[in-house]
Amino acid sequence: MKLIGSVTSPFVRKARIVLAEKRIDYEFEIDIPWSEDTRVGHYNPLGKVPVLVMEDDETLFDSRVIVEYLDTITPVSRLIPEVSRQRIQVKRWEALADGTCDAAAAIFLERKRAPEMQSQEWIARQKKKIDQGLNAMAIELGERHWCMGEGYSLADIAVGCCLGYLDFRFPEIKWREEYPNLAKLFDKLMKRASFSETAPAA
Repeated sequence: MKLIGSVTSPFVRKARIVLAEKRIDYEFEIDIPWSEDTRVGHYNPLGKVPVLVMEDDETLFDSRVIVEYLDTITPVSRLIPEVSRQRIQVKRWEALADGTCDAAAAIFLERKRAPEMQSQEWIARQKKKIDQGLNAMAIELGERHWCMGEGYSLADIAVGCCLGYLDFRFPEIKWREEYPNLAKLFDKLMKRASFSETAPAA
């Protein structure tokens, strides 16, 4: 099994963390989708990472599809509940965290354009999504130890990857000061090997 992606993508990191938590052996192939020599399009027609290449060479793409598949192939450390209502709640957390990451990534890519081509209105719209996403996560988490209350799940992984990406790409966003409950959760997550060993680096 092979995972294709970059070391800075929060979506790739989510898949890597799930692979680590599930104790699944895999090869990690680094490929930057916007580099000139990228081969991502060979595996994913959408040209995005992560991509999971399975033993029969069939590929899965989109981190949400990949992690759901990974959670089914071994009973070790189940991360997505089987009970329908709880399952939907975990996936809702994932959608919230991923959507916040999407907005952050949109700003990052917009800022790579020439200054005169950047849309400050577009950046402001995406920044509002980040602010609203963080606020919603903080309210939903409240005083619970984990996103789902009782135990560690994919919801915590998705939120942790989102917060880690904001730390890495947007240090000017002071989410720790504004949302201490999210900071407490993130610090707890970073004590896990799966998180500390996949922290993004420039």
